This record gives sequence, structure tokens and C-alpha cells, in this order.
Amino acid sequence: MALSEPGAAVPEELSPLSQQREQERTPSGGAEPRRGPEQGERRAGPGRQLRVLLTPLSVAGRRMPQKRLLGAYDGAGGEAAGKRLRAEPPGPPPGSPPGPAPAASPHGSGSDGGWDAESDGSDGGGAAQDGYPQLSAYERKRLKNITENAKFFAALKLHESAARLHKIATRGQSNVTKRPKPKKAEEETVRRRSMRLQRVEPSVLEVPTQPGAEEEYPQVPDGPLPMVPENQVENSKLTEELLATWMKISEMKPNDTEKHMCDMKRYQHSLNSMVLSEDNVRKVVKNRVCSVAIHPSESLIFVAAGDKYGHIGLWNVDCKSEEGAHVFAPHNYSVNCMHFSPSNPAHLLSLSHDVLRCGDVTRAIFDEICRSEEKLSSFDFLEDNASTAIVGYWDGSVAVVDRRTPGTSLELSANIGFKLTRTVHVHPVNKQYFIAAGSVDVRIYDVRYLKSDGNKPVSTLNGHTKSVASAYFSPVTGNRVVTVCADDKLRVYDTSSLSSTIAVLSTVRHNNNTGRWLTRFRAIWDPKQEDCFVVGSMARPRQIEVYQDTGKLLHSFYNIDYLGSVCSINVVHPSKNILVGGNSSGRLHVFKEQ
Repeated sequence: MALSEPGAAVPEELSPLSQQREQERTPSGGAEPRRGPEQGERRAGPGRQLRVLLTPLSVAGRRMPQKRLLGAYDGAGGEAAGKRLRAEPPGPPPGSPPGPAPAASPHGSGSDGGWDAESDGSDGGGAAQDGYPQLSAYERKRLKNITENAKFFAALKLHESAARLHKIATRGQSNVTKRPKPKKAEEETVRRRSMRLQRVEPSVLEVPTQPGAEEEYPQVPDGPLPMVPENQVENSKLTEELLATWMKISEMKPNDTEKHMCDMKRYQHSLNSMVLSEDNVRKVVKNRVCSVAIHPSESLIFVAAGDKYGHIGLWNVDCKSEEGAHVFAPHNYSVNCMHFSPSNPAHLLSLSHDVLRCGDVTRAIFDEICRSEEKLSSFDFLEDNASTAIVGYWDGSVAVVDRRTPGTSLELSANIGFKLTRTVHVHPVNKQYFIAAGSVDVRIYDVRYLKSDGNKPVSTLNGHTKSVASAYFSPVTGNRVVTVCADDKLRVYDTSSLSSTIAVLSTVRHNNNTGRWLTRFRAIWDPKQEDCFVVGSMARPRQIEVYQDTGKLLHSFYNIDYLGSVCSINVVHPSKNILVGGNSSGRLHVFKEQ
């Protein structure tokens, strides 16, 4: 910015666009055009004036728009940032003759150069008065508005205020440090990681033994055991009454009537007459029922149940008081199989994993019949006098036991080629035959030809695809065999002719998936009816089902009020219409005629 002295001529500073237009107006001969009187030299006035010269920029021959003309002005109205301020000499006073125009600078720019014709923002007077002969009235008005707006915003000092506020905000942020909020203890979640992921060796801690924990299920010693209920002293009055009742009913001989079947209509009527009442439900043992046996007496109902932990419960159903049931502990492991002796009901034979015992009520002891280091699974009598028995092992083999032989050793052990043997059952007529149910095998063997190894079956019952839970002959003739398989099927076979391969007579679709906490189903025949069998059910309401050998469902025993669990193990009285079912909590349910 240059300020001209009064009375001195100020050369014009031409912009590139003005220089181009000046060259177009200059003749090629170099003769300088004559200036009009309006273009003469302007006389300097007594004061100085500030004139804003706006220099347009051209890029590639195109004129750029003038967006921001002025920066921030100070209080005295100083220079605009990025723009040039010029001192324009005051015009001649009114009435004075025009003087010659000042000569243009040979360089066309500089502090002493001429005035740019496009830099005037005034719109008053003609083009000659403002010195912008090449601008239209609209352009001069536009430049004037831009100049006034720039001066107005500069007077507001927005840039200074913004810079001051920014400085204050920056200084405030730098001085203030945020303190993290402490987390509450209850809000902190601790991520659990196993010792394996932490690569830490597990620490061996000694669990303190609680008083009485070892005495909950004490180990039963070998040899004969006195028939004394748990938590009771010997020769108590209640025990004597129970044993006396058992002995009394065992002395009474049942009627020697020949077994015969009744017609199906009459049989169904007898099933419909059997009901369950509140008095006929009792918790007899402490844990899951694994086996049930019913005394053949016709005078009263006397039931025995074995549970998972070696307890045997005796219940006189006709005794309505709490003293009617007592629990004994003759075994260390689950009582898998139990039968009253067919020739002497005063003897109750029970089998656990390690020992086969005989509970003799006449002597009030649980005597040992045989003991084995291998796990026993089931047994059945080979003779009517119950002097010999066939015993199955969980490892798949079988053995013959003779009660008349002194000691607890086995008479014969035979490998029949099974991976495991769950149940064994003797033919009711031909006692030399017995059937064994294993993992997926069901075969009939002749006990007379058993040897230690290389035994061949008499007949094979094919068709099972998964493990078999039980296989039993029909009670009168043995012409039928019913099996329970884990493939959710009940199968009935015709064993009237023991050929090498026996085909399936009928198949019943049945849910046998009892799971881990229930004893597996065992289908048992009704001793009074040759062609009907009883099996537990997973259906709701909880029930016990009766099927015919053809696969037809004859009857379902249920009671919504008093039967609310699955009865996996069932037994039927040999001569009366009585059905007993045991569940997984040690409770027995007795259905009988009213």
C-alpha cells in the first residue's frame, strides 16, 4: 500500500487483465492515444483516502470468483489480509479544468503504478469519474456491496473472538485432567478361567471328612449276617413281629391247583378291577428300586424290594401302620435280582455284584451261597427245589451254583461269547434250557453241555440292533419269549420249537429310553396268563402297561393321585390279581382288587 503526496501524480498499477485490455486499445503503430479531458491528471486534495484495489486472479485464462475479499480489520480500519490497499489521490475540485493524465509506469506495477480500472468499488457517476470505463453498472454495484460487507464483518472482529475463545478452550483442556471414576466392587465381573487354561497344576486338597459320612453306608462283612433291620437293636419287638409274620405265611402251603389260562374277556375284567389306593403306596427302601419279589402267600401281601445301595426292604402291605416296613442291609452294592424260593418261601435269595445270599427267616440270618470277584448280574433256579441256580456275570459268562455244596465256590464257569449278560432265565418245563440276554445277543443254551469255553447255543433270537435289557420265557409252557431292547421295541418270539434260528412273532413299538436315573425296563409275564406280559412305561400319565403276545395293548394301570413316577420294575402275584411296581425313589405301588 502506498500513500500519494498531495499534488503529486500517482502512476497507475495495472492488473494483468487491465494490461491486456490496454494493449488491445493501443494502436500497433506505437502512437499513444490522446486522453480526453476526463482522463486528465487529477489534482491532489488536501487529505488522503484509502481505496481497496481488488485484483482478480486468472487461472488458465479463466477469471476466478472473488469469494473472500477482506480479512480482519483492526480498530483503525487497517489493511485487509491478503489484499492490497491503495491511497487514491483526491479528485479535482468542482469547476477546475481537467489536467493531463499521469503517464503510465513503464513497468505496469509497483507502488507508484497507475490505478487499476477494475478495482473501484463505487457505482456513482459515470465510468470516467470512477476510473472503470470497462466495468458495467452491475459489476461496480457488486464490488461496492462486497467491500461494504467485508468492512462490516471486519468491524465485528469475529476472527479475533474465535481465536480468543479457541485459546481459552485449549488452555482449559490442557490444565484439567479427568479423574477416572472408581468402579464399584459389585459391578466388577471376574472372568473365570479354568486351571487348564491358566496352565496351573491342580492343587490337591484334602477334603475334611464329615462326622458320620463313612457310617452312612458301612461295608458289610463277609459271611452270615444277622437279620436285624438298620438303626434298630437286635431282638426288637417290631422286628420279631415282622419276621414272625413272614414265617407264618411261609408255613401255609398254597393250593395245589393246576395253572390254567382264563379267556381274554375274563382276564381283562380282572385287570379292570385292580386299583391303587393311598394305603398301598409306601417307601420301602432308601434309593432306586432294582429288583422286586412278592411272596406267594394267598393270605396276605408280603413284598421285598432291593435298591441301588444293597438295602432290602420287607413290607407287609396288609399292615397299615408304619411298623409294616423294615429295611435291612445285607449287601454292599445294588441288589440286581431277587426271588422267593419256590419250594420254601421262608428263603429269600438276593444277588448283588459280589455275592449271592439267602435270607432264612427261620434262622434270622442272611447266609452266603456264593461269592465272586467278578460282578454278578442275575440268577434263576435250575430246579424246583431251588438247590441249584444259573448265575450271569456282567463280563458275559455264566456259572452254575449248587447250594448243597459246602463253601461259597462255583460249580462251573462257562464263557458263552457275550460281552455282557444282563439276565438269565430257565425254561419252565425243560429245566435244562436257559436263555441269556446280552448286549445285542439273545440265545438259548443247554446247561448240560456247558463247558469253560467254546459253548454253542441251541437257538438264537435275532433282530435286536441295540442292547437287550431282559429276555424271559412264558410262565406255563415256555413257548414264548419276550425281550426289551434299547431300540424302543418289545419283541415276542415263538419258542415252541427250539430251532437254530427263531423268528420274531410280533413287535411292539415302545419307548424304552429310561435314561441314566431310572432302572431299565424288564417285561415279565403274568404267571396266571400264558400270553400276556407287563412292562413299565414312559407315557403320561405314569402307568404300567399290559400287552398280549400279539402286540395288542390290553390294559394300563394308572392313578393320577397316587402314581406320579415311572415304575421300571414290576412283579405279579402267582395266584392272585396283585401287581407291584417299584420306582426310582424306593417307593412301591400295589394294585389289587377292591
